Amino acid sequence: MFFKNKKKENEKKQLLYKENIRVNCAPDTQENVIRKVGQMLVDSGYVDQPYVEAMVEREASLSTYMGNGLALPHGVEAAKKEIRSSGIAVMVFPEGTPWGEEKVNIVIGIAGVGEEHLSILSVIADKMLDADAASELTSGAADADTIYKILAGKE
Repeated sequence: MFFKNKKKENEKKQLLYKENIRVNCAPDTQENVIRKVGQMLVDSGYVDQPYVEAMVEREASLSTYMGNGLALPHGVEAAKKEIRSSGIAVMVFPEGTPWGEEKVNIVIGIAGVGEEHLSILSVIADKMLDADAASELTSGAADADTIYKILAGKE
């Protein structure tokens, strides 16, 4: 039993699960959105609970607003030890939600082991450079399956 649990802990997780995509989210405060997307990462076993606080801390020091209606909250460097596995969680706000002085339509919470966060950011940036994909992601009209297909490249 002990070894089975240990093995399961070490299994490689997918970067994104459909269950970690929430569409039609109601606008909320920036901090609440960060806490919600962070909790999704916790609930999926990507990170330990203190990582959520590190995401809030990161936002207080440097905005994760990327432009084009996209925010990519993630933890401060010191919180890397709280990451069990690289993963993302997505919240879509068709009406937008306030993000500092901006408004965002899609929030993608990120946890990256080691330097994997850079490759995750790169993949998301590539998707946002594709005008059709970016429009679908930020319009608020896409369903979870479509978002999953765009971000994970899977059906």
